[in-house]
Amino acid sequence: MKRIGTVSLIGGGPGDPELLTVKALRRIEQAEAVVYDRLISKDILDLVPPRTALYPVGKTPRNHPVPQHEINQMLVDLARSGLRVVRLKGGDPFIFGRGSEEALALVEAEVPFEIVPGITAAQGCASQLGVPLTHRGLATGVRYVTGHCREDKPLDLDWKSLADPDTTLVVYMGLSAIGQISHQLIAHGLDSETPVMAVSRGTTPDECHVTGTLATIAEQAKAAALPSPTLFMIGEVTRLGNILHPERLKDCAEVEASSRRPARLEVVHG
Repeated sequence: MKRIGTVSLIGGGPGDPELLTVKALRRIEQAEAVVYDRLISKDILDLVPPRTALYPVGKTPRNHPVPQHEINQMLVDLARSGLRVVRLKGGDPFIFGRGSEEALALVEAEVPFEIVPGITAAQGCASQLGVPLTHRGLATGVRYVTGHCREDKPLDLDWKSLADPDTTLVVYMGLSAIGQISHQLIAHGLDSETPVMAVSRGTTPDECHVTGTLATIAEQAKAAALPSPTLFMIGEVTRLGNILHPERLKDCAEVEASSRRPARLEVVHG
């Protein structure tokens, strides 16, 4: 009887490879097949063994070249072929990452799997910019919501509950809807001068961010041409970023050019 492989559903963190967990790195180095999303940085992909097959299945807004059900089946098929499979996702696989959908598919197919958590974008971006998501006297709680609904349906959130000045609100994938989100929060009682920080490509060398208020952030994000996906942090705690933002360390040492790696097999689905 042919040996069945395993699947590791891994959170790749917000982008900086040094924010990977030790367990995630070990699983990546042991992988025989890696199925990865578009948010996985090149620096993290460079950690994959050269002879390991790569399967890109990334999605962009309104463009899902590999539907979720096909990704689910791909994981099952690769594992059934006896491989050690890594499903590599940005952030944490169970926070807006569809990791639970894939886990359920693996359970149904009786494929062994594990969950390797990762630092989610909210935590990574906030810490990088010196923003505490909770702070005594400013925010007694934090809530994560998505700004992008399944199949591009209109947002239908509990706006009254979200418009809480004592809670930090983090909006994932909210770039296209930030105008609507801001309008609804103000309409349901949140002060229009509530500070907001928008972050794109957080924790990477290409990170960019803008700060504003609920009344201005939509226009500011548009003017800055922030690339998608963009994370929005809404609440008084964002003001602390001006005080707590750590100075970036600059390494002036010369770095030798890395040796060329053997060619890698990349499998494009379809």
